[in-house]
Amino acid sequence: MPLNVAIVGCGKIADGHVEEIGKLENARVVAVCDLELLMAEQLAVRYKIPNYYDDFDKMLETERPDVVHITTPPQSHLALSLRALDGGCHLFVEKPVGVDSTEVERLIAAVEGAGKKMTVGYTYAFDPPAVALRRIVREGVLGDPVHVESFYGYDLHGVFGRAILDSDTHWVHKLPGGIIQNNLDHAVNKITEFISDDDPVIHAVGYRRRDTVHGDSRDGMLDELRAIIVGRSASAYVTFSSHGKPVGHFVRVYGSKRTVHVDFVSRTLIFENELKIPGAIGRVLPPFTQSRQHCKEGWKNVLRFSRSQFHFFAGLNRLISLFYESINNGSAPPIAYSDILRVSRVMDRIIGQIRPQEPGTQK
Repeated sequence: MPLNVAIVGCGKIADGHVEEIGKLENARVVAVCDLELLMAEQLAVRYKIPNYYDDFDKMLETERPDVVHITTPPQSHLALSLRALDGGCHLFVEKPVGVDSTEVERLIAAVEGAGKKMTVGYTYAFDPPAVALRRIVREGVLGDPVHVESFYGYDLHGVFGRAILDSDTHWVHKLPGGIIQNNLDHAVNKITEFISDDDPVIHAVGYRRRDTVHGDSRDGMLDELRAIIVGRSASAYVTFSSHGKPVGHFVRVYGSKRTVHVDFVSRTLIFENELKIPGAIGRVLPPFTQSRQHCKEGWKNVLRFSRSQFHFFAGLNRLISLFYESINNGSAPPIAYSDILRVSRVMDRIIGQIRPQEPGTQK
């Protein structure tokens, strides 16, 4: 029997969840819920979902879903998750998991106490290039990881950015770290795979680059972050930028044998080539070898596209699929709880260092 899935929170990201669940044979969305009934209704109508609610407890009692996807603002994640666990449900929680690591600890303990499973929306970690990166690291192709650069760009003038800047009551402004905290998981979860220390050295600087024009909490929102993280055997540099163009999203891993650049926008994995021929000739060749790698990666993407495998939410699909398999097979969930907690604790320390004290201040 397929898993019965319910979704709470019918904003834009919920569309992606519904679409990717619809591609799986072992699950079906039976209901959606939102405090604004119209939001739940429009999602249900567009995707032919049988039932919709504005009362979460009523949905749980009536539908008795096997899995609940929580795609609401992070301030509500813990409370909704605890209620879903009481209803006997497994959890897919969007990032950030909670407002801070204390909430994440409470949630993980509750999940384990209920004998249920949980995963978190670290979708880019399951995109094809991220899976390939994990494989070459496991096979020792890079040698020992020495340093990692993780860059996550954000478009303040895009659909989501405009919504945040247009209203000082947007829920993002109520997060301790604002827009940075809402996106920082994407950068941090890529470096915690290489820095497993419980207490790495962290130095973070956050600042606001845009002009102050609103005269309210929006002016206090930081929009740039630089963080250095140093562990026992590897270091990392994390960047969040709302102003760099084009909007980038990549990770670069420097190993003792080789260095690789993974681009999540173009979905490519490119090795840096060591100069093996001395003199000027040796400096002429690298652009051509780099071009050959880019062409090879490009044709891989063309092949995926021709097979209908090149999708925007490829990572989300893979993550959901692996999570549902873990429920059905009794295997470990795709993201270890220790990794989820490590990401949250690193984020706590970064946000603690950059958090503005009052609107309009910079640190």
